[in-house]
Amino acid sequence: MAKQSLWKDMKKTFMLHAIAAHFSNGLIPVAVLYLLLTLPTGDTFFEHTVQHLLWITFLAIPVSFFSGIHDWRTKYRAAKAPVFIKKIRLSFVLFALCIVAVAMRLSVPDVMARQDLLHWFYVVDLFAMLPVVTLLGHYGGKLSQQSRQQPQRPSNP
Repeated sequence: MAKQSLWKDMKKTFMLHAIAAHFSNGLIPVAVLYLLLTLPTGDTFFEHTVQHLLWITFLAIPVSFFSGIHDWRTKYRAAKAPVFIKKIRLSFVLFALCIVAVAMRLSVPDVMARQDLLHWFYVVDLFAMLPVVTLLGHYGGKLSQQSRQQPQRPSNP
């Protein structure tokens, strides 16, 4: 019986956007950490981890974006509040940065083995994702905190 009530509770409280957003936004700092381990050591295992994390992030960002748009439309009636506009714009920036990184990895597989301008552009691109996910999390936290502070309406029997 415990499994039945757990399943019902999960169906009622499941929030795809929160899961997808935390998933992709959590992978980017880990990718940057592995990049930081790669730079001084040149260890290809660390660098391959960065590449794999980028691919997973590349696939997760659209899920986060579209689930966020769905929640924005249903929960907030597509309100044009500045916080939503900022989150939408930041999502586009994040996805663009991720596309650039993935495209560079596909077109120049040895980009981390090189010591040219393209190598450093790739590194900067990855580091540029950090403030973007930080701001996305900050604004998401503000929305979450704000919704918890809203007075609860009494339910009709």
